Amino acid sequence: MAHRTIRRAGSPKGNRSELAGDAIRRIMQIASTIRQDQDTDITQLGLTPAVARALYELDPDRPLPARELAEQLRCDRSNVTALVDRLEQAGLVERRIDPADRRQKTLVVTTAGRRVRVRVQQAMSKSRLLAGLSDEELSDLRALVTKMSDRGCPEVSAAE
Repeated sequence: MAHRTIRRAGSPKGNRSELAGDAIRRIMQIASTIRQDQDTDITQLGLTPAVARALYELDPDRPLPARELAEQLRCDRSNVTALVDRLEQAGLVERRIDPADRRQKTLVVTTAGRRVRVRVQQAMSKSRLLAGLSDEELSDLRALVTKMSDRGCPEVSAAE
């Protein structure tokens, strides 16, 4: 498949504010399209987007208390309880007593949950919108998006 490379014009059209506004509108449109595609793929797995995100946030190798999942999802614990109920009913997660603190229960991803989680990760990592980009363009896009998401404060690498 031939890739079309987008080149920057010699001088930008419009002022910085107009360029930024156009870029933001396009980013929001892209995000919406990606979200719709992901929701479609996740629905085909028999999950709601919220339940899939909860499963996605759980580390299969590290049991997690529900309150920590709520923090990761940035939502109220009562909402997490309903999500975990659905995950548990589907056989994807089990609530278990924490051996370190028997008053607390942790969430453990089951074998079936591990399989479904891989498929959720695949659904959340692919996008038909990126298919037309060359590897170099995709790398450039990732660098720009990373720069934006870091808000000017890149993470310190483990090597430093």
